[in-house]
Amino acid sequence: MACAFRNVAALAAALALAACAVGPDYRAPAADAAAHWAAPLPDRAGGTSLLDWWDRFDDPVLTGLLHAAETDSPSLAQAWASIAKARATLAQDRADRLPTVTAGGSAQRAKQSALGGVATGNSLSGTLDASWELDVFGKLRRTQDAAEARVEARTDDWHDARVSLAAEVADDYVQYRACRLLARAYAGEAASQAGTARATATSVRAGFTSPGNGSLAEASAASLRASAIEQQAECDVLVKALVALTGLAEADLRRRLEPASGGSPAPLPAPEGFAVDRVPAAALAQRPDLASLERELAAASAEIGVAEADRYPSLSFSGEIARSGTALGSLMSTWLLGSSLTAPLFDAGKRAAAADSARAAYDYQLAAYRDGVRTAIREVEQALVRLDAATRRTGDARTAAEGYRSYFEAIDRNWRAGGASLLDREEALRNALNAEISLITVQRDQIEYWIALYKALGGGWQAGTPARAPVGTAAKTAAGAAAANNRKSGDAS
Repeated sequence: MACAFRNVAALAAALALAACAVGPDYRAPAADAAAHWAAPLPDRAGGTSLLDWWDRFDDPVLTGLLHAAETDSPSLAQAWASIAKARATLAQDRADRLPTVTAGGSAQRAKQSALGGVATGNSLSGTLDASWELDVFGKLRRTQDAAEARVEARTDDWHDARVSLAAEVADDYVQYRACRLLARAYAGEAASQAGTARATATSVRAGFTSPGNGSLAEASAASLRASAIEQQAECDVLVKALVALTGLAEADLRRRLEPASGGSPAPLPAPEGFAVDRVPAAALAQRPDLASLERELAAASAEIGVAEADRYPSLSFSGEIARSGTALGSLMSTWLLGSSLTAPLFDAGKRAAAADSARAAYDYQLAAYRDGVRTAIREVEQALVRLDAATRRTGDARTAAEGYRSYFEAIDRNWRAGGASLLDREEALRNALNAEISLITVQRDQIEYWIALYKALGGGWQAGTPARAPVGTAAKTAAGAAAANNRKSGDAS
């Protein structure tokens, strides 16, 4: 029996050495990108890395919101669960390449009554079965390659979700800060205009001012009140968005957002910029979503080999050792060793169609990867153009706001002295308010375009960076089980 086992093992080893994996050998495609960005790069970007960029905001409130969002994020929990599932699939595929051994046993006691008396007997048996499919044409190996690529793809998806989450929280936070400044501007002008309307109404009743001017003053005050109410509603909507992103209770979030002094709204943050790699291909290599698409392409390539190998014969070995008898001391041993070779003869083109489907899936993933590269280039180029325009507009917007405010104050003094009409004052007020709104908006836009550029460049992600399990107990349990299975399979292989 030992000799037979050795012969089978030697034959299996020889076949394993001669085995080859059918299907294409994968090569990652080169990113189709220009040598340089067409849009202007930031002129005064600092040396801050994208990984540390949020610290350059010097805003503890934003830092706290980012931490809260990452700690309790359903999107990150979903991405981590996808990693755990992919790891479990990989563990199964690794196990398929190894022999399987099963054991069984039975014990029976029987009694039979007859005219001559009662007869009793025992029956004991035990079996040990082993089977192993030899991966002659690389079907199992290609399956494992596809599973490994998908584990890496799901990990890249987790990083992409993390970058997107941080960008969305920061964007909503900046919008909220700008919204509060706009609400203050509207509320201040509405309060001032209400006083003007009251003074004008008194003058109308005294006969010093025409009723038309009174109606104009009241209409302007009502319009500003409506704008202030609308702007405050937008601020409340942004609070709801931040509640959903961070998982914080709304009361707690509002306490965090309120300025420490309890007075005027906090100013917009002024983060330091970051440098952009002048070579697009190098910048695109830092995007986790593109890395995920490339890994999916690698998995699709491996699955072509799986489908091709399924068209070839398969070889497996099996063995069984059995012991049976009526008592432990008298058990008899039997053993059986064998091999089986199966080959597809006729399947009406089913396996060929599966191979064609795998090649079509690869073409689809290749097109998706190329589309992802173009999308990434577009996002970076657009963010650069918008950032450059907002940066150049900021100085002019500030000059316009200061000039229109000074002009309104002069017209207001002249109106109160009787030297200017109420219509002139209303026009000057509108121009001053619009200029102030434009300045706040362009300052907000400049920060938002930095955030958009941060996201478009991948948020400082580097290939090989591990993902982190979420805080939730259920997710930790699933992650631990997946990791344990992964370790067992790695030890076995």
